[in-house]
Amino acid sequence: MSRKHRHEEHEEHVDESWLIPYADLLTLLLALFIVLYSMNSVDVKKFEEMSKAFSVALSTGSGILTETAIVKSGEDDGKKQDEKGGMIDNKDKSKDQTDEEKAREELMKQEQKDLEDLKKKVDAYIEKNGLTTDLETKLNLSQLMITISDNALFAPAQATVKPESKELAIAIGKMLQQYPDYEVIVSGHTDTTPISTVFFKSNWDLSSMRAIRFMDILLENKQLKPERFSAIGYGEYRPVADNKTTAGKAKNRRVEVSIIHTYTDATNAQNLTVK
Repeated sequence: MSRKHRHEEHEEHVDESWLIPYADLLTLLLALFIVLYSMNSVDVKKFEEMSKAFSVALSTGSGILTETAIVKSGEDDGKKQDEKGGMIDNKDKSKDQTDEEKAREELMKQEQKDLEDLKKKVDAYIEKNGLTTDLETKLNLSQLMITISDNALFAPAQATVKPESKELAIAIGKMLQQYPDYEVIVSGHTDTTPISTVFFKSNWDLSSMRAIRFMDILLENKQLKPERFSAIGYGEYRPVADNKTTAGKAKNRRVEVSIIHTYTDATNAQNLTVK
């Protein structure tokens, strides 16, 4: 008789497919806890980077970490962390900036008023002494410029201020002494007629020396601050008129005394000119 083999019944394999969604759920919970933990020390840039990383890793999910910014526009409470973890009150900072801007505006207004007053004094001197053809003043938001014709100061091709013209320089110096804290630039200009003499080999030399000699007379006033003054020669390279005419050349031969604003509004510096 053949022996029949009895096969033991094996237990059926347990279905473990539920582990997959369970693992996904645990992963999401872990991500959530990491996000909550990171919110204790808010760093928007790092959070956005982390959010993008999670979005890639959990590409099967939808709606996870779709908000990439912790602080939304309009929800700022006015405080941020500084580099050491302390809190900075942006409202106080904004207030300080506003106060600083107001103070600057007041200084700008005071400077403009000072230079307007100085312009009136120079204009009155010009009118009183019949110098309207030799002197001109212009005021804008960057400077007050006093333009003096070379004929009023120098003999042709010379840089020594004429004795009768020293009074003009002295008078301007007296007016400037009431405004001692402004930067003053004295600049010399010539026309295009070339010069080559024993004393001046070019118009650069002539214009520079004329500016220096005029500044020397200004600084004879000991109440002025020499460190606030500078002299420069431009030769024929900054004309204000056409050098092709005699009248144009006469306008180009000049000395300019510029009293410079300390506080200026760069966007409007050239918009206001008072003649």
